[in-house]
This record gives sequence, C-alpha cells and structure tokens, in this order.
Amino acid sequence: MKVYLQNIKIAVLLLMFTSLMQTQASCSKSNKNQMVVQQTDSLPEVVIIKDTTTRYYLALGDSYTIGTSISANENYPNQTAAFLNNIGYNFLPPKIIATNGWTTINLISAINAETDFRSSYDIVTLLIGVNDQYQGATEVQYQTGFTTLIKQAIAFAGNKPSHVIILSIPDYSGTPFGKNRNGNTNISAEIDAFNAINKQISASYNVNYINVTDESRKAFSDNSLLASDGLHYSAKEYAIWAALIGGVVKNIIK
Repeated sequence: MKVYLQNIKIAVLLLMFTSLMQTQASCSKSNKNQMVVQQTDSLPEVVIIKDTTTRYYLALGDSYTIGTSISANENYPNQTAAFLNNIGYNFLPPKIIATNGWTTINLISAINAETDFRSSYDIVTLLIGVNDQYQGATEVQYQTGFTTLIKQAIAFAGNKPSHVIILSIPDYSGTPFGKNRNGNTNISAEIDAFNAINKQISASYNVNYINVTDESRKAFSDNSLLASDGLHYSAKEYAIWAALIGGVVKNIIK
C-alpha cells in the first residue's frame, strides 16, 4: 500500500511540475467532438477541483487492465480512480471487466454474459488487442472485434463518445518474455499495425485516445516498470497511465 500511494503522489507531482513548466505556453481549445490524442511526453496540467457527485468508471480490457502479477489496487483502473479522487473527484472503485489472455472476442463474450452493469458510466476505458496479436488474429479480425467493442463502450458511457478513452496496445517485444518468444520477430510491427487500426476507429467514433505504447517501450531498458513476471507492468508504470487518463478525465468532467 505504501508503494501504491507513493506512485500516486509521484504522478501528481509530475503533473504539477509539467503545469509550471507550461505556464508560458499558449494553448487553444479543440472541438469537443474531436478525438483527443494524449502523448506520453506531455503530461496534463493538474487542477484541484471539488466534485461531490458520485462518479462511476468502467474499465474494459485484458491482463494489462486487471493488473496481472501485481495487487489489485495497483492496476491502472484503480490507480486512475485514486488519482482522480486525490484531485477532488468522487469516483467509486471501478468496475473492471478484464481477464488474463482475453482477445476482443473473449471480451465481447464476457460483456454479453455480464448482467451487473449500471445504465451508464461517467468514464469508460478500453485497452484490448495484445492477445489478438499474440494468438495470430488477422488485422480484419481485430478491426471487426474492436469496432464492436468501441460501440459497446460508447453505449456504456451513455452514448457520449467524449466519455470513452481508448488506450493503445503496449509493446512487449523488448520485455524478457518477448525476447524469449520463439517464432515471431515481428511483434512490434504487428502491434503498431493493430494500433493503427484502433486509432483510426477511435477517430471515426470521436472518442479519446491515449498512446501508452511509447511509454511501454521504456520498460525495455528499465526493469522497474515491469512486474515480476517479466511481461506485465509494475505499479510504477501504471501510475503514469493513471495520470494520463486523469488528465483526459478532468477535461471531460469539469
């Protein structure tokens, strides 16, 4: 728990530092219906607010969402909720629909089988596709599955595309697990191709899009960003993702 809270504090401090550095920079407002692409080298400004409305967050995904090999409170959905509450929101613990090894088809099936959903959520995040790549799905198969999921995500967000946040697929090729995988030397290229698909679909549905792929590649040379299994990510890495998601959320819910 101490490490988890420290990661949240580090993320907040990073955002505050970035805000100070950007006070002289000019900014312009973008069309609210335009997809927002958040780059990992541009952390959002921290604004402390007071929002007493109870907020609900639905996280859809796979092992990266559930937080394989780390404790539940260290995965990025729970760190995101904690981050947002630390800056003045009132999010309940997120509802997470995710399991290790899930593809787009598995996630669609799980959503269709689940009966305990709210009528709508304030925020819906979606990160899916690494297992489609790993299991050899074609680009057309991934495109079809992801399109179905983004439509479901928008419906869960009360048909508000601006309340949906897509995360790009992380790159595991340079992790110990990826390096030891036999028979596929094109992992990065395949993940880039799948990300091109999910980014294009995200743009067509006017949802938010966060690039965590570049951030994930930092783990190739920094083991502190990896979990003990040498494949998934640590609480430290997920704290960065949580800060990026939080920066988008504060522009959605004001």
